[in-house]
Amino acid sequence: MNTAVLPRRRRARWPELLAHDWGGRIGAILLFIVVGVALFGSSFAPHGSTVTIGIPGLGPSPGAPLGLDFVGRDVLSRTLDGGRSTLLLGGAATALTYLVGVTIGLAAGNARSLVDPVLMRSVDVVLSFPALLVMLLAVTAFGSSRTVLVGAAALVLFPGVARIVRTATAEVATKAYVEAAVASGERAIAIIRREILPNVMPPIVADLGIRFSWSIILIASVNYLGLGLQPPTADWGLMVSENRGIISTNALAVIAPALMLALLIVAVNLVGDAYVRQLGRSKSEP
Repeated sequence: MNTAVLPRRRRARWPELLAHDWGGRIGAILLFIVVGVALFGSSFAPHGSTVTIGIPGLGPSPGAPLGLDFVGRDVLSRTLDGGRSTLLLGGAATALTYLVGVTIGLAAGNARSLVDPVLMRSVDVVLSFPALLVMLLAVTAFGSSRTVLVGAAALVLFPGVARIVRTATAEVATKAYVEAAVASGERAIAIIRREILPNVMPPIVADLGIRFSWSIILIASVNYLGLGLQPPTADWGLMVSENRGIISTNALAVIAPALMLALLIVAVNLVGDAYVRQLGRSKSEP
């Protein structure tokens, strides 16, 4: 039995990526900062994120460098505390997206029967619905719990992953070593795990930044519309929504969480783009 994978090329290594790609380096630094703030920022918050300390909409002051929000809570404290839910929900939605999308893509791309068209036409049906509309329908029908937000985001994002993985799998499945494994009687699961999956990982990893960004944007959009996480939860998307009414008196109450969301998305995409560039250079080398 031939268990070889594709001819070995120099793979994109993260140390090389960060050492030789300025975009990747900047993205990694930004990502480190934003993730650090999201996970540990609440430990450095000067006030409790739900504690009212002054006049609603008050501008920056020595005791509140970013001013107060629409009910008089410290914007800095809520910004430091609001990234954890954003990061965890986005990460969970992305993980579920890839779990479903990769499974379907591998099954469809490796199928030699009606399984492929049946799976992919079902995926196309899901893909035909506007993503935000599906999210809104889900939270309206099943509530605005974290589980519903994560599941709804994965539902609208997995079709894109499934199509990418299906295309890559179908290409790899025609290789001689895969045909040899099939002819030798290897089980389909073993072939996928040993022969196919290692060779479709590069496009999966390259796509990761886009899916994570979209999961963040979709969940933040639902929160912004007031249909996701509910007050007094500190969440960057929710903060942008609930402080719209005081933007004329304390714009920082909207700018601070919006900036953190933007930095997170930009950082993830900078690192992802650097990986793709490094992968391209690795393929061109012997």
